[in-house]
Amino acid sequence: MSQLTHINAAGEAHMVDVSAKAETVREARAEVLVLMQPETLQMIMEGSHHKGDVFATARIAGIQAAKRTWELIPLCHPLMLSKVEVNLEAEPDHSRVRITTLCRLTGKTGVEMEALTAASVAALTIYDMCKAVQKDIVIDQLRLISKSGGKSGDFQAVTHD
Repeated sequence: MSQLTHINAAGEAHMVDVSAKAETVREARAEVLVLMQPETLQMIMEGSHHKGDVFATARIAGIQAAKRTWELIPLCHPLMLSKVEVNLEAEPDHSRVRITTLCRLTGKTGVEMEALTAASVAALTIYDMCKAVQKDIVIDQLRLISKSGGKSGDFQAVTHD
């Protein structure tokens, strides 16, 4: 098993020094599911929510969150992201929204946390916009789907549903 990278020899949390690492193209994808009542999902799909376009707002929130991950997660590096993509797909047969994110850069550290943060905040934004009509919305199965680039190599999650 690999060692924790954010813990030094004395057992203290520290920011990883990436100055000696080579710059490579790095990419990460994440996803999360937002489960809700069929009526709530229908309202989102029809665009009849009194707060406006839920998907557009969640998409912008996810993009903003990816760009500010370093301010939210201790020990994350500030990154110059070259691409942030937040996709929201209504899945009426399962009464849910599937959010998938993609973050990319050419740099010295990965973008997994940025992809996960984008997915999380997009999901939280859906909850925030819909809580007046349904308080028991469930945010479920947040996970890293894939990553590429960097010293640790590529990763691809096993798909399940």
